[in-house]
Amino acid sequence: MNMISNFRNRLLMAGAMLAVCTALAQAHQEAPASGPNPLADKVQAANSRFVDVKAATAEGYAPIPCASGITGGAMGIHYVNGQYLKDDKIDIARPEAVMYEPMADGTLKLVAVEYITSKGPASLDGQLFNFNSAPNRYGLGAFYELHVWAWKGNPTGTFADMNPKVSCEHAMAPSQ
Repeated sequence: MNMISNFRNRLLMAGAMLAVCTALAQAHQEAPASGPNPLADKVQAANSRFVDVKAATAEGYAPIPCASGITGGAMGIHYVNGQYLKDDKIDIARPEAVMYEPMADGTLKLVAVEYITSKGPASLDGQLFNFNSAPNRYGLGAFYELHVWAWKGNPTGTFADMNPKVSCEHAMAPSQ
């Protein structure tokens, strides 16, 4: 009888352990892919003035055509500050590019910023930049860049280049 009682207790313990492990595994799998990001929060706080595209143009940013990926997703319309590109400084409140998604009603929605420098390896608050060798599709020399999707979540990562949730569908054709 003692042996049967021990067996039952062990079986119940094993079942309980299995239930706990299963619950923990499910909770881990259902957790959001990317939680809050301290750097994205800092970037958003330092650059919230760009929610209105007029602030970007007033600070010397000029638009370049909407950039979309060959496998889907996009970066949006980059408003680039040529002076910041030349100085090679990394300043959280002075991104080299501010990125907007063109909306169906003709407005532009701030989605991200991009930091760019030719000096590297580069990082911002410990986040390493991506290296782009030359020649590249931009016609630039080798450079380092970091996208920060601080205003629109990116399922491929806060610092990924393309965002599958962004589209150039509503971008206006360049004037002739």
